[in-house]
This record gives sequence, C-alpha cells and structure tokens, in this order.
Amino acid sequence: MAPMMPTQMPPDSSATAQLATNDFPSVPIMPSAPHSFCLVLLACTLSLPSLASDSAAGHDFFENKIRPLLIEHCLKCHDGAATDKPKGGLALDTRAGWVKGGETGPAIIPGQPDKSLFIRSIRYTDKELQMPPKGKKLTAQQIALFEEWVRLGAPDPRTGRPSGPPLSDPNVVKNHWAFQPVREPKVPQVQGSKFKVQSPIDAFVAVRLAEKKWLPSPPADKRTLIRRACFDLHGLPPSMAEVEAFVADKSPDAFAKLVDKLLASPRYGERWGRHWLDVARYADTKGYLAGDEQRRFAFSYTYRDYVIRSFNEDAPYDRFLTEQIAADRLLEEFKVQGSKFKVGDSAPTGHGRTNLERGTLNLEPRQDSLAALGFLTLGRRFLNNVHDIIDDRIDVVTRGTMGLTVQCGRCHDHKYDPVSTAEYYSLYGVFASSQEPAEKPLLGIQPDAASHAGYLAEKQKREDELEKYRVEQLDKQLATLRKRTTDYLLAADEVDPKVARASATAQRRDRDKYFQERKLVPAVVRRWQDYLAKSASAQTPDPVWSLWHAYAKLPDDRFAAEAPHAARNTQHVSPRVSAAFATPPKTMKEVAERYGKLLTDADAPTPHADKDKEALRLALRAADAPPNLPAPENDTLLEDARPRLRQLKAKVDEVDATHPGAPARAMVLVDRDSPTRPYVFVRGNPGNRGPEVERGFPKVASLGQAVSFPPKSSGRLELARAIASKDNPLTARVLVNRVWGWHFGAGLVRTPSDFGVRSDPPSHPELLDWLATRFVADGWSIKKLHKLIMLSATYQQASDDRAECVKADPANTLLWKFNRQRLDFEQLRDSLLLASGKLDLTPGGLPVDLTAQPFATRRTAYGYIDRQNLPAMFRTFDFASPDVSASQRFQTTVPQQALYLMNAPFVLQQAQALAARDEFKKFTTDDARIGFLYEAIYQRRPAADEVTMAKAFLAAPGEGAAESAPNAGWHYGYGEFDEAAKRVKTFTPFAFFTGGQWQVGRDFPDKEFGHLLLRAEGGHPGQNQSRAVIRRWVAPRDGLVAVSGTLTHTSDKGDGVRGRLSSSRAGLVAEAVAQNGSAELKVADLAVQAGETVDFIADCRANSSSDSFNWAPRLKFTDPMKRSKQAPPGGFETEWDAKADFTKPRPEAPRHLTAWEKLAQALLVSNEAAFVD
Repeated sequence: MAPMMPTQMPPDSSATAQLATNDFPSVPIMPSAPHSFCLVLLACTLSLPSLASDSAAGHDFFENKIRPLLIEHCLKCHDGAATDKPKGGLALDTRAGWVKGGETGPAIIPGQPDKSLFIRSIRYTDKELQMPPKGKKLTAQQIALFEEWVRLGAPDPRTGRPSGPPLSDPNVVKNHWAFQPVREPKVPQVQGSKFKVQSPIDAFVAVRLAEKKWLPSPPADKRTLIRRACFDLHGLPPSMAEVEAFVADKSPDAFAKLVDKLLASPRYGERWGRHWLDVARYADTKGYLAGDEQRRFAFSYTYRDYVIRSFNEDAPYDRFLTEQIAADRLLEEFKVQGSKFKVGDSAPTGHGRTNLERGTLNLEPRQDSLAALGFLTLGRRFLNNVHDIIDDRIDVVTRGTMGLTVQCGRCHDHKYDPVSTAEYYSLYGVFASSQEPAEKPLLGIQPDAASHAGYLAEKQKREDELEKYRVEQLDKQLATLRKRTTDYLLAADEVDPKVARASATAQRRDRDKYFQERKLVPAVVRRWQDYLAKSASAQTPDPVWSLWHAYAKLPDDRFAAEAPHAARNTQHVSPRVSAAFATPPKTMKEVAERYGKLLTDADAPTPHADKDKEALRLALRAADAPPNLPAPENDTLLEDARPRLRQLKAKVDEVDATHPGAPARAMVLVDRDSPTRPYVFVRGNPGNRGPEVERGFPKVASLGQAVSFPPKSSGRLELARAIASKDNPLTARVLVNRVWGWHFGAGLVRTPSDFGVRSDPPSHPELLDWLATRFVADGWSIKKLHKLIMLSATYQQASDDRAECVKADPANTLLWKFNRQRLDFEQLRDSLLLASGKLDLTPGGLPVDLTAQPFATRRTAYGYIDRQNLPAMFRTFDFASPDVSASQRFQTTVPQQALYLMNAPFVLQQAQALAARDEFKKFTTDDARIGFLYEAIYQRRPAADEVTMAKAFLAAPGEGAAESAPNAGWHYGYGEFDEAAKRVKTFTPFAFFTGGQWQVGRDFPDKEFGHLLLRAEGGHPGQNQSRAVIRRWVAPRDGLVAVSGTLTHTSDKGDGVRGRLSSSRAGLVAEAVAQNGSAELKVADLAVQAGETVDFIADCRANSSSDSFNWAPRLKFTDPMKRSKQAPPGGFETEWDAKADFTKPRPEAPRHLTAWEKLAQALLVSNEAAFVD
C-alpha cells in the first residue's frame, strides 16, 4: 500500500491491486517484514524534488532576514568586491563566494547547517572558530535565522551579475506583464471540431494545445466528476446516493445543477474559507512570548467564522478585502454618509447584485464585519516588537492581496521590484497610525443565557481573585513606604528637587544611583518634596511641619549651633511634635528620624480621636499623602508581584478565550487619535532615522497614480480601496490565479504570492486577464468564478497521463489533462471521519483541540491552531505555516505520513467506528459488508475480483501479537533528584503532548511551571531543582545497557544545565554540566533488571534562564545470552534512540483490530481514498 504519493499514483493504485498483494499494514504495529508500499514510498521520497533554494520565497527570506545580517556583521571583513583578499579568503558578498569558501573549505553546505563551517563559527561552539570575532557573538535569534536559511538550501540571488533594482531600469517595470492594466482580451476562435469548447476558457486553452498539435483529454466519467467537484468545493466526498443520482441524471445541465447545489451548502465556506485562512496566516495563538502573557488570542475564532460566512454569502471580493483592512472605518463612514455610502467597485447599497443562492445581497457594513480585522491582528507577536508586528501586517496585506513583496523594502530598496524603502515606510505609517484597543467590540452574537451566566460568574470570580491579590500586594508595599518614612524624609531633604526631576544624563545617573542604593521609589521622594513645599508655602504655619521647615533652613555646618534658636517660636506647633523636639537635634538626619518615629507611631488604618495624633496619621494616610501614589503610578510598587499578577490576568483572559458563554468580540484595529509621521529607518534600524515620508501606497499597484491619504486618519480605508480597486493591475489577477490554482493544483502563474519581476510568466496570459476582467464584471463574485471554471471542458477533463504529453510537458502547464491531486490534511481527516460516520458538522465557535483524546470529530477547519507548537500531525501532512501568508501548500512524501496512517490512534478509531456502523452490521453476508465498505470509502461498488480478494484477506491467518514497539520503554516527565540517595525522588509524567513536545498543560509557557518541556532532541528544565525534566527508560528484561549521548547547552547566556544519568537500582552513574557548550555523558556496561528505570535528568542549576538544551541519548541493550555461543545470528541486541523513538505513548495499549477493522483501515488509507482524479 502506498498511502501518500507526491503528485501521481502508480499506474495501478486501486484497492484491487493492493488487495491482490495482501499489501496492508499489520496494525497497530508496523510490520517488520518489508511490504511493497515501503519500496514505493522510498522511491517517491528519493525522487521528490527538493524545495527550490532559488525560489522567490527563498529569495525573499534572504533579502528580508539574511542580507541585512551579512551587511551589518560580516561584510566588513568578508567583502570580496571591496578587497582582493577578504579575511580567511572567504567572500560573503556573493553566492559564489561562500560556495567556493575560504582557506578552510566551503563555508556553507546547503540544507545541512550542522555540517556548515559558517554555522559552526557563529555558534561559538569551537574556540578556534568564532565569528564575528572578539566576543561579538550574534544573538540567539540571529543565529537561528542563519540556521533556517542554510536549512532551506541557502537561497541567495546574488549571482554576481549586475542586478540593479527596477527603479533604475524603467523598462523592466514598464514591460512587466503584471504591472500592466487589466484589459479583456478577445476570445480566440478555435478551428476544428476535435476541440470541445464549452466556455471561452476552453478556447484559450485549445489555442495553446493546438500549437503542440495536441488535443485535450476526454471528459472524465461522471463518478470521477462528482468526486472531483465535491472534494474541490466541500473538501468531502459525495455520498453513494449522491453519486448514483448524478450518474442517473442525463440532463445536459446536470453538472451545472450539481455545482449550484455544492456552492449553496455551508460546507463550501468551510472548505474555501480555509484556503483564505492560509493566506491570512491564521492561528489561535500569538507565537513565542516571554513571561506569563496569555498566549491565546481570545477571539481569533470570530475572524475564522467571518471568513467562512463571507465565502458562503459570496461577499463581493472587493468588499471582503476592504473589510479586512478597514472594517471599522467603513462602519464609521456608513454612519456619516447613510444612503450615499458605497463600499467600492461592487454595486452600491440599494442596488445590490444577484447572489447565486440568496437573491439580492445587502452591501451595507454590519457590526459583525468588524471580525474581519483579524486579518491584520492575528499574526505573530514577535515578543511584542512593534516594528516586526507592523512588518508582518504590511506583508500580509501586500503579498496576501496583491502578490507584491513590499516587505523586502524594509532595509533597502527592493532589489527586483519597483518598491522603494520610502514606499515601505509610507505603508509603515499607515499601520503605525493604528492600534488595538484594550476593550474589543462586541459583535452582537450572543450565547445562550445559561452559558453566558456561567461565563459572567467565572470571569467575575477570576477578576475578584486578581483584584484581591493586587490590593493585598499594594497594601503591603504602601505599608513598607509608611514604615520607611524616615528614609523618604531624609531623601526629600538631601536630593535637590530640580535634580529629582532632571533629564540631563549626568544628573539623572547620580540621582538614580542614590535611589537604587537606598531602594527608594523616586516618585514617592518627589511626592514628599511636593508635599513639604506645599506645607512651607501655606499662609498659616503647619502644626505638624513648621518645625521641619525651620530646621531645613539651617546650613549643615552650623546646624547644631543654630538648632536651639530655630525652634523658639512653637506656639503653632503640635504638642506631640514639640515633645519630640524637647531637646534640639544635631543634624537634619536626626530631624528626619524623629519625624519618622512620630508619624509611624501614629499610623493606623482608622482615625484617632485625638486631633493632634490624627493630624500625624493623615500625613501618611490622607488621599494626597506622599506614600499614596495615584494610579497608574502605584503600579510601579508592584514589580515583585508582577509575575503572579500576569498569571492571574492570564486566567481572566483565558475565560474569554475558552468559555463557551463568552460573548463574541472582534480582534480589531482602530485609528490612533493622531496619525504617525513615518520616517525611513536606515537599514531597518529604528534607532537610525532617515528622511520623513508621507503615508501612501506603492505607485506600481496604482499604475503610477498617487493615492492621497487623509491627514487626520490612519489611511487604512484609502489603502483598502486602492487595493480593491478595479484599476489595480494586481488584485483581480492574483485572486483568479489563486482560485484557478486551488481548483487545478497549480495556478496559471506558478508563483501565486509573487507577481513581481521574478515571478513566473503566466502559462496562458490572455486567459488570466479574461478571467480577471470577467471576475470584476461579475461583481467580484467568487462563486460565479467557480462556476465559470468548473463548467469548462478544461476542468472536466480526465486525469489520465498520455505519454507524448508527459514527456514534453510533465508539469501539465498547457492543461492537456486535469491534475490528479492528493487530499490535503483537512480533506484527509474529514473524509476519514465522514466514512466512519463520526463527522460533526456543527458550524463555528471556539476552536477544538484535534490532538487530545477522546478525539474531536468537528471539521478540521475548526481545529485549534497553535503557531508556536503546531502539532506534528499538521506538519506531517503539509499544513500551511501560520507564521507567513501562504497561497499554496507544497506537498511532500515522507515516511511519517505512512506511519501515521498505519499506527495513529485516530485512524485506528475511525476504522473501528466504520466497522461498527449500524449500516455495516445490518448486513449478514461478507459480500454485502465488503460492498458497504467500498461504497462508504470510494463511493463505488467493488468489482467481482475485489470481493474475492477481500474475502481472501479476511480469511488470512492473523500475524498474532506483535512485539512491543521500540519506544515502549520511554516515559516523559519531570521531578526531583534526591542528592542524598542519588536517585530520582519524584517523577510526574507530563500531561499534555502537542505532537512535537511534552509539557505540563495545554498552554505554553505554563503559568506555574514556565518553559518546562521535553522534545525529541532535548528540552528545557523548570525554574528549580524540584522541576528537573526527566526522560525515563524502562528495561524490558535483564541485560546490559551501554549509553551514549551529548548534553548541549544551546544558549550563550545563563549558568547552563546539569545532566545526570541515574538508575533506580544503582543510583547516580554519570553527571556533567554544560554551560554555553557541550558535555559527553557515556556509560559502558550498566547491568539492569527487567522493570528497572534509567533516568536522564536535566536541571536548571541556579536558575532556569536561557536553559534550553539538547540531549537525546542512545542506548544499546544486550541480552547476556548475546555473549554466549548459543546466541542466534544477530544476537539479542536492541538499540534505543531517544530522538528517533520520541512519540506519544498511548494512554492504554490498543487492542488488535479484527479482520474487518483491518480491511476497513486498509481501504481507508489506500491511494484510491487519498487521491482525487
């Protein structure tokens, strides 16, 4: 069986061929005997084209991330153009330079960062090879960017040929096809009856085929056509009844009726909305964040639901785009203009246009359209770096809607396209003039009353807990301020009030040092100074402070001599103050001490009956008393409580993000009160300001015409309208090309996110422009575009190969057939659930975890997307990265796909559920049951020989109980090492698995345990010794085990990590510390008994800051019989590899499948189920 092939199935990939060879997995354990699917899979893996290192996306990565680093850190010494002899003979200013390498050989081996000298040098792991030199090591983030670049194949467009930007060569821009106005071409006349022309699309395609003297492929059969259409528009197969009804419908418009029906279903929006969510780099989390900030977006799902709803309602694409950039501004404009309001190029309010399903579509903005702004706000948060956040928003808007890589202008003028740095920062100003409000607007979508009441109660409970803790901590700090009244009075006297407020660097440095050494709050010192100054300027003497003012006037060198005379006039002085100064003080410090004692002795939470004592109390307790910092200044007193406050605030936010009763809100962006005046950041450095620029729009996308932006708003609405204009040469072309690509598997332009100078030219340029003009003329209706494409003979062709065409056009650029396509992740998972009868079609709402058991049965479009910890299942099946805008998915074929389909509990459960369906059970004969399985999975009846082979498969003797999997001995958790006993004292298994790492709970970092985690290659310990990360191996039987491995501290900061190897029977057997480097941990022969544990423990030493580590030990287990003469060939030696074996242990050992369940699984994961013709 070959479950997942790259783009084509083998010549005979039907279930028949696989049954004939009995080529199915022994579940749940992968069989040890080689099956033919392994050979096919291996062949496909070896023949897969690698991700092109010179692709446009790779070049963009280089230009945005790598070139600026090379310029800033490397080219001073390694610029081959500046000197004949760059340092070490290594030139890094061209691709040829690093390919050639220097005195020590090639600097970079594309795809292999660990073998590249360049990467080794910047990691500082080799004392003899460290670059940049003299301790100027790059940051961990910069090193990671270089590693990712090399891993991608080191894409580098610097070929050494002159390649000035198009700004210096107007002809490049003038003649580039994508920058020309879109004009409707004439539909060609097709000569000859051999070409079936059902639409103008076919005429454009036929002309190109005729150039090769080729004909299109014949029409696909009706079963193939309905499966194609259903998977295409719904992401699901049709039912057997739907197939039979369509095949039986002989009317000429049968397929048109089918397409209309599919477009009218809510399943359509779930499928095609997911395509757009890839473009929008949608996720439910913010990416990596420091500290305890809530990682989840509270209302991300409202954007996802908006997108699905917009596709189902066939919202005009120009309005769809405009709302995603400026829905808030649209609503404001509508409120002002009323009936004169117009969204854009589509029909204005009151005229409408005909929707395929709903009659007239109302184009007035709605409150729930505010959810559209998630397009801007749901990107990565880049440790809350505002410049990176804005850069991401510029990219998703320009690349996501126009296929224009404006992001390349951040550090320098675009090297290829006519986008200057000034134009980049013009757009920067638009988004810098916008902000996310703390209070998100309601969408008017209310949950049921009971659920909402539960939400309100839970949120109030958590808010009360937060406020209680905040008040408690603030009270403690205020009590400390009152107790230290003497210190603050002394500081108020010693520090010149002007210096206390000084901004001059030298004065500020001395002042800050004074405050820091005494651990004083500067704002409280200033309040004491203001308080005393106000008292001194009062018209009547202050009974409490008049003596203070008298003593404060005395010079330090004559203080003791003049103090007795300064306090002679005491008729207005409080008796308590007079008593405290019965003897004259000798210094101002002594005055402060006496006043401090007076005030703290009188301090109390409630008033005193004695008015003199009450006056003293009010000096510390009155609303304007110096210790009582007003909000928000009093937040500065809570620095020590900040971590716990963040945790409690995150718990409050969590209610909004996870409680079903939380009212839906929009993740909006709104205009700032005053727009930002943007500057060019020289080389992208915000600290190096260049010239000021006006907010604006790239001229290349407006055909050279300037777009004016209003002085009092951000300009987002004007930006949106410029993008969604019918005159924009890019927008409509980009969209129709993507829609074509999502239908056919490849666009007319093979670079759907780059229509710039480096883009591939369209295979059918006239067809592209005809579709674009027709799309706009049809009111920007995506549903009409679907129908236009799908009713063409080009779409309805068969997918069979033809030898002469394959040889000349293997990529099917000329569209001589329909492309056979492999199911993507969502289609695969949803079709498995549909066949099992478990698919839950509930629409919308909070995202569901697709990895946790019991497995969710909602459509995959509603799955929880964690961009920082994207589950391995998503990555294995080529799910689009939620970190960047993606308009196509690149298919891979890797062994993990087959292993998942063979062994994953989710797949096994669907096979079991399929064989447990009532419809299956009602049949009493093997023939009928086999027929049901074929109909449920393939929507066809089995052939006679398939029934025969299925019966033979069912009758075949089982393989019996399989031996335990190689990872059966691994367990993952955390705990504490007992220093006295030299063994693990506590071991707590991790509770949550993301698919790529084990962690304490679903949220990461955890509110209590921080960054504690374990991955295949290493992990991160917790904050103290009781939270060491532990990888545990349990010996399967008595024997000897040899251990090898390297502990590597992967950061250049922190105090490193300690690794220990401990046996439950022998205790500590090895220990090492790795700090900013590596240490070996090896044991030759360790005797173990069956059930004995061997623990690999990594702790944080003094603190857990920067304590990420790599440590994936390898064990070689030898049965004692291995060394005897009676040992069989090959012996009894087993190898255990922590990295390779790393997977999620099942909560309980799965039972072996019955013969019928095995047959169901085999059919579910076959090529026929995994591909659509």
